[in-house]
Amino acid sequence: MIPSSPTSLPRCPKASGDGRLLRLPLPESDAALVQALRAGREGAHEELVRRCTPDVERILQRVLGPDAELEDLAHDVFVASFKAIDRLRDPQALRSWLVGIAIRKARKLIARRKRWSFIRSVPPGDLPEQELASSSAEFTDALSCTYRILGTLPVDDRIAFALRHIDGMDLAGVAAHTDVSLATAKRRIARAQRRFVELARKNEALAPWVGEDEP
Repeated sequence: MIPSSPTSLPRCPKASGDGRLLRLPLPESDAALVQALRAGREGAHEELVRRCTPDVERILQRVLGPDAELEDLAHDVFVASFKAIDRLRDPQALRSWLVGIAIRKARKLIARRKRWSFIRSVPPGDLPEQELASSSAEFTDALSCTYRILGTLPVDDRIAFALRHIDGMDLAGVAAHTDVSLATAKRRIARAQRRFVELARKNEALAPWVGEDEP
């Protein structure tokens, strides 16, 4: 479950004319929401979760694929954002900032899995399948094989590849969200793409999808 507003944060209620407390509507802009969060406005944390959960979950799904820990990781992203909101330099970049936190959390999870993979009985690629009504058995198999191959790539290359080719993020966005130069982002993507295609062409489920030429 995504976290609700921490009870330790100050609230800013306003009294009506007869002494009752009123809950003021929260601002619509992300920048104003950041100010409400910093001021400890009631409901601001819940509004952040409601407004930005789709962005956070989309990025985590693109990087990790169907994953049993995705919900817990999204929870951790918002907990981290609550603690660090005062360090956000540009309130207008709230969503981009949250995406950056999500990527860093996913990176740590991947690295932790790799580090302890020798004691895990389940290979990294054998993750719970996400139910997709429109998916054929062939597509589901290909998706599973895709993330199995991605699990063999260096973590930074994998993240860059997933952001570019699975999420569809542009090169500048990949570079910005992974805190590297554009040239470094391009190298990581190209390196991951070469390795992915090389392995995919040897995989019965993926060979028909990648074809003869690199995408």
